[in-house]
Amino acid sequence: MGHIGDKPFVCSVCGRSFSRKETLTTHTRTHTGEKPFACTICGRKFAQRGHLKRHTRTHTGEKPFACSICGQNFSSKGYLKTHTRTHTGEKPFACSVCGKKFPEKEKLKRHTRTHTGEKPFACLVCGQNFAFKGYLKIHTRTHTGEKPFACSVCGKKFREKENLKIHTRTHTGEKPFACLVCGQNFSSKGYLKIHTRTHTVEKLFACSVCGKKFPEKEKLKIHTRIHTGEKPFACLVCGQKFSYKGYLKIHTRTHTGEKPFACLVCGKKFRDKEKLKIHTRTHTGEKPFACSVCGKKFPEKETLKIHTRTHTGEKPFACSVCGRSFSRKGTLTTHRRIHTGEKHFACLVCGQNFSSKGYLKIHTRAHTGEKPFACSVCGKKFTANETLKRHTKTHTDEKPFSCSVCGQRFPTKGNAERHKCAGEKSG
Repeated sequence: MGHIGDKPFVCSVCGRSFSRKETLTTHTRTHTGEKPFACTICGRKFAQRGHLKRHTRTHTGEKPFACSICGQNFSSKGYLKTHTRTHTGEKPFACSVCGKKFPEKEKLKRHTRTHTGEKPFACLVCGQNFAFKGYLKIHTRTHTGEKPFACSVCGKKFREKENLKIHTRTHTGEKPFACLVCGQNFSSKGYLKIHTRTHTVEKLFACSVCGKKFPEKEKLKIHTRIHTGEKPFACLVCGQKFSYKGYLKIHTRTHTGEKPFACLVCGKKFRDKEKLKIHTRTHTGEKPFACSVCGKKFPEKETLKIHTRTHTGEKPFACSVCGRSFSRKGTLTTHRRIHTGEKHFACLVCGQNFSSKGYLKIHTRAHTGEKPFACSVCGKKFTANETLKRHTKTHTDEKPFSCSVCGQRFPTKGNAERHKCAGEKSG
């Protein structure tokens, strides 16, 4: 009989010694691959009886091991032991390369691969390799389309549990990650990391065409499409293509009529979160974008950009039919309808059609009697701002329009066109 501490049972494959024959038998299976213990429910096999017993609890839901500190229950003694370390702070497994410590041996094993570069898990579909089995599992879903994690509030599905967790915060409003510099809170660690770069001015990803730098790889990828013209996201309804998935999502709502973003003040709904943000400023009066020439402030960046053209005289949008140029794309779109005769906007009262929403809005006032534009001199009211502008000139004696024949000046273009002078008659 051996002494206490003796290990008389030696593995013939690797030479490892054991104090009990049963332990050697179990160990030998790591070499032979033998798994004699099968689950009667799902058929999964195990090399050890204890592992089968623990697995069975995933079916029964049994969790006989309770934490004495917080009362949380676990299906195995090992899981409880690992969990207890979250209370004690114990991290007994240290990395031999960088010294980082872990509460579990498995976590250390996974961490070590960040140093070795080992990626032992390969995708059977595309061959891409991964350092962790979990990453491979998540990746595989990009091929199968499987999204097993559904939001209990809106039903949206996700490939990853973590993404569902982050998404859920859009409903709860929870933002557990705070910036140490400015205190701004974020719903995910990733968003905080991206935000932090606004303080460090860290922009790691540079465009190879124009040199512009970005704090995120994804933003660089989207930016590159400006140069390539690539628009990989197509609308299934009308076929219109977009360079960014988010733009397609917003566009799709023009077909579905969905407007998920509602104003908390007036209840007005929007298809786009950014449009809601801009709209909110009509209530708060906030105008964060100031003109560097005249100091005039605007609630949105795009409006400032358009306004700047009143100083530069820039009119980048030209009509392909008559060559007339405009400072706004929307104005060009409306102008084109003069040539096409298109009139999409119909009055609900009399049925008259108009080429723009703005013209319809002005016309509608003829039915409602609304005159929101009042003259600051005499108090006379008008249905359109343009009409008020023309009227104001009767007080200022301003006459910017002149007759090309006799030189007589007029306050409005209409007056100048209606004028018939002696020179024209004699001609």
